[in-house]
Amino acid sequence: MPAPGTPKVSMNVTTTFFGNVVQDIRLAKEAGFGGIELQSPKLYRYLDAGFAVETLPPLLEGLEVTGLGAVLDVERQGAARAEFLAEVRRMCSVAVAVGAPIVQLCTGPVDWHVVEDFRAGTLAADDPRYRATLGLEETEAVAVTAANVREAADVAADHGLELYLEPLAWARLNRCRHALAVIEAAGRDNVGIALDTWHFWTTGDTLEEVAALPKELIKAVHLSDGFELDRERDVPAQDVHRDVVLGGGSIPLQQWVDAVKSTGYDGWWVSEMFSRRANEQDPLVVATTMRNLLAILVS
Repeated sequence: MPAPGTPKVSMNVTTTFFGNVVQDIRLAKEAGFGGIELQSPKLYRYLDAGFAVETLPPLLEGLEVTGLGAVLDVERQGAARAEFLAEVRRMCSVAVAVGAPIVQLCTGPVDWHVVEDFRAGTLAADDPRYRATLGLEETEAVAVTAANVREAADVAADHGLELYLEPLAWARLNRCRHALAVIEAAGRDNVGIALDTWHFWTTGDTLEEVAALPKELIKAVHLSDGFELDRERDVPAQDVHRDVVLGGGSIPLQQWVDAVKSTGYDGWWVSEMFSRRANEQDPLVVATTMRNLLAILVS
């Protein structure tokens, strides 16, 4: 844990977008982060290349793994449900090995182009792309998702872990109230929310809703920026509406930080960024700049 008075800032590995696990760990340390949030594309690439998970703790010494993500498309059904739970078990075992206390789940579909086609009425019935709970009534979508979250929570509990649910801005279940409904329906006390400022702000969730959240439900805060969009007509797209350096977009990040802090939250603040311009800069400069910005915002 950081020393008393030190901002609890963690680096999501999107901050150093094109790096690998070993580089990301080094850069997080050199930039002054106290923690790192590891993510599955890079993490699994490392493990699938033949490196044992036991090689990671020595590299991570001095850096806390604040979370591990993400198991996507949480509401999968049929044969895909078994695949979902297998992913949960794999990620939980990795989390234990690297000392992460919590694993991330995301609502789907992760592919926002499916949502674009669905809204446009061009998503054919025989289109094989995953559509999650698109087309379902809200109560049914919550029930389907909560059933999977409940079983995932039991897997996590068997590993001594928690889960944080992140509702993606373009998904059928994309709002703060949806996450709360899923958590309530799942009925497990080891499930909370990953509060991502881009997803929340983009969907129209308010600072008042954030300030009303029970602090124990907020398991991590992802500080991420984005551009204005027409919430009635636009499908939020990361490659368009999130393509910006933290602090360079339309989200009043300080107001969001203050709203979260008003709940009494004292956990980790995590940098998350999908900026193409930043991705082409020196990754240490980017990581250090983002660390310092987060420290200013949350101090």
